[in-house]
Amino acid sequence: MTGRHRDGQPYASVYQRVWDGPARAEAERLDQVWADWTVLYSLGKRSFYAVASWDGPQLVVVEDATSEGLEERMQEAEMVRLLQTAPPERVEERSPVESRDRGTAGPRDRGPAGRRRSSPGGRAA
Repeated sequence: MTGRHRDGQPYASVYQRVWDGPARAEAERLDQVWADWTVLYSLGKRSFYAVASWDGPQLVVVEDATSEGLEERMQEAEMVRLLQTAPPERVEERSPVESRDRGTAGPRDRGPAGRRRSSPGGRAA
């Protein structure tokens, strides 16, 4: 029997090809830059993936063919997260006296459009 892996033969080094080296390096760089994300590169699909590592009701995964596009999708996902977790803005209620003091119409004075118009007979409609 002949061959490279035959018993008794010396070890022969074989060239190991690194597939999509620049893309994998870019995924590793993004993984270090974005602390709340785990960034991966898929050799099979030739696409970048990012998995959010924050706590939430559902898993957040974004995908794009380019690293720049992936970063945009990650930013969009973070903005959606911020909008969903932000407390609602409080609407301050003002008393009628305060609103009249500020020059705005109070509940009694609604301006000409809010006043009742009288019918030709003199009675309110």
